[in-house]
Amino acid sequence: MPASLDATIAARLDRLPNSRVMRRLVTLISLGGCFEFYDIFFTAYVGPGLMKAGIFSTAGTALFGLAGLASFVAALFAGMFVGTIAFTPLSDRFGRRSIFTFALLWYSFATVLLAFQHTATGVVLWRFIASVGIGVEFVNSDAYISELVPKDRRGRAFGYNQFVMFIAVPVVAFLSWILVPRTVAGFDGWRIVVLIGATGAIFIWWIRLGLPESPRWLANRGRIKEAASIMAMLETEIEQETRRKLPPPQPFEGEADTATGSWWEIWQRPYLGRTVILVIFNLFQTVGYYGFASWVPVFLISHGIDITRSLLYTFIIAIANPIGPLIFMGISDRFERKTQIAIAALCVAVFGLMFSQQTGAAGILISGILVTLSNNWMSFSFHAYQAELYPTRIRAQAVGFVYSWSRFSTIFTAFIIAFFLGRFGTTGVFALIAACMVVVAVTIGGFGPRVTRLRLEEVSR
Repeated sequence: MPASLDATIAARLDRLPNSRVMRRLVTLISLGGCFEFYDIFFTAYVGPGLMKAGIFSTAGTALFGLAGLASFVAALFAGMFVGTIAFTPLSDRFGRRSIFTFALLWYSFATVLLAFQHTATGVVLWRFIASVGIGVEFVNSDAYISELVPKDRRGRAFGYNQFVMFIAVPVVAFLSWILVPRTVAGFDGWRIVVLIGATGAIFIWWIRLGLPESPRWLANRGRIKEAASIMAMLETEIEQETRRKLPPPQPFEGEADTATGSWWEIWQRPYLGRTVILVIFNLFQTVGYYGFASWVPVFLISHGIDITRSLLYTFIIAIANPIGPLIFMGISDRFERKTQIAIAALCVAVFGLMFSQQTGAAGILISGILVTLSNNWMSFSFHAYQAELYPTRIRAQAVGFVYSWSRFSTIFTAFIIAFFLGRFGTTGVFALIAACMVVVAVTIGGFGPRVTRLRLEEVSR
């Protein structure tokens, strides 16, 4: 039977067993993320089409000029930076479910307008506006999943979440391989690729109307009856599915549902050290992640591979994206999350340097797939990790703040990589990436707190 109202909502959530009910909720959240990933990764795949259409060149005449493809990449991360740092506090104020809907509609509207732009200025402007919505959505999703899933399955839940989302990557790579080099009825192929993402997001918005609000968030805001009603529904459905009574909740001594918080808490103990560590981590981790993912076709073109073959190779490498989370899900909750992040970062460094030295198809594909698998292991591990380090009352705004520095870093990384690629080739680019991954490994592996299989409330204390 459902627990009595005197048990905390958090304690009731953390004793729930594995069930189809929880997997369904995580799946619904993750489906929306498919189109966020579709949007982020089409940056790399439509890049050759934008250059073919004469809207951008590989490198502009000025370091930060709009004419270079780097400005298109930078617009994505500039928009995500604004969305992440400025609007994620709205999730703590208005709820996870409401902000989901708002951010997805924002993204869809702006992306449709992006597809009909004909100048570098217009493309960069609407790319920036659309990306504000993506920045909000990413942090909101992380907060939502961490608050719903019991403590002993958070790592697996984030692995499954990114498996679902990464399905979008080979899809957009395949569509780009087919469409980007072509013109369909006078319409550039890259525009069709962009429009598909925008229209699909509207469908997912409709599906996710069936999601309940986060019970932890409701309880934290003092809306105990609403939270208890959702919990009772979940508990009843799970008991019917498992045909077993749920174990009694085990709250901490003095644990309470309702709490108020403010942004300034992230600068006070015990969160100050975590904030500093995560800011440093996020400044460097995207150099490795997006430095590879957003530039793969351009790296290949710089090796003298034509646009069609480069997009084919990129599509094959992209198939590894959903496989990575599946491979590492099995160990995600078995040993400490911060250690997994450090190992994955070092793998990115090693395999990236291997990729830069390849000239044959087999070497390019194997090393590219290894970089992708390592990046994805690091990705779902750190998305779980940073959401676990802050309490529910400030989770979205705290994660939004530290995560925004990854977006800020990548604004300039796009231009720096374009500069390194022009001056030092792919070897110089991947030497830079390797150095940044070493910083990531040392920062998180050496100084990050433990979180695996601990309750969120325990990590917060």
